[in-house]
Amino acid sequence: MLEPDLTDESLGARLVGATADEVERAAEAALRPKRLDDFVGQRVVRDQLSLVLQAAVARGNAPDHVLLSGPPGLGKTTLAMIIAAEIGSALRITSGPAIQHAGDLAAVLSSLEEGEVLFIDEIHRLARPAEELLYSAMEDFRVDVVVGKGAGASAIPLALPPFTIVGATTRAGLLPAPLRDRFGFTGRLDFYDAADLERVILRSAGLLGVELHHAAAHEIAGRSRGTPRIANRLLRRVRDWAQVRGDGRLDLRAARAALEVYEVDPIGLDRLDRAVLTALCTRFGGGPVGLTTLAVTVGEEPETVETVAEPYLVREGLVGRTPRGRVATPAAWAHLGLTPPPAPGVPGVPAGTLFDDGPA
Repeated sequence: MLEPDLTDESLGARLVGATADEVERAAEAALRPKRLDDFVGQRVVRDQLSLVLQAAVARGNAPDHVLLSGPPGLGKTTLAMIIAAEIGSALRITSGPAIQHAGDLAAVLSSLEEGEVLFIDEIHRLARPAEELLYSAMEDFRVDVVVGKGAGASAIPLALPPFTIVGATTRAGLLPAPLRDRFGFTGRLDFYDAADLERVILRSAGLLGVELHHAAAHEIAGRSRGTPRIANRLLRRVRDWAQVRGDGRLDLRAARAALEVYEVDPIGLDRLDRAVLTALCTRFGGGPVGLTTLAVTVGEEPETVETVAEPYLVREGLVGRTPRGRVATPAAWAHLGLTPPPAPGVPGVPAGTLFDDGPA
């Protein structure tokens, strides 16, 4: 057997990144829960959604339109599939970027059967003409099809059978209020805690047909950034290591060794994250330092540092954003095993302790 390239990170994707390409989505399909009872975590959203769906089924109606928001990798697409399964209906899948004209959306809507579920991923990226067409479709189950051009054009109303739209967005703040208000149920998905992630990982291991020790599941969960997609990805990489370099057992030793190969540290930081922290602490004394300067130091584009590395570092309290630039917090120094210097002008106070929120 040829040894796989253990430096590959999901076909070029970042191993601890929350987004997924088509290849990974295909791998995820076998691990997705099919029913709400099998869906781990998000207890509040799960319970509320269960009530909405059961009531709609009891009345024989299509459920209210559903908006799911939250960071990528938390289960929005999975919940859309579960909604269709729970009401015994078919699911159509599209995305906001794929619908650039009102005609594109009209074609999709006019082909829906009664009770079907239409899932629109990244719904905040719908083109404005399509968005306006969606208003009447969601509220009145009607679309106006424009026939002809110029002064001779006319709008022909087309009645639609009752259906349910499930919209997913990672940036709920970009949704216009008229669109947001047309959803009867809105659920916000939050990052998972370690206990729920362990349950996700153990369930996935069972579906993959591998025996995973609880200690290994705990280790993987702690490095998964609160995101099931990352947890499942790390599980597959641990399985690879155990098969190729270990004895086939997915125990704590295999988990730690595999994640060391992939440079994912105990709190889920990867090479880029640690490079940013190291530059902040060792090259700039903890900051503040401008984003562009920091990006040049680690050899990345400013947009990469700001959108890829920084969100998790800020969420974990390792980096602060101030009007003068980025600063390393005492937690960042501790994580790197370094001693912070005193803050300028404040004897005995570690660098990074005093900072204010604000744009940098």
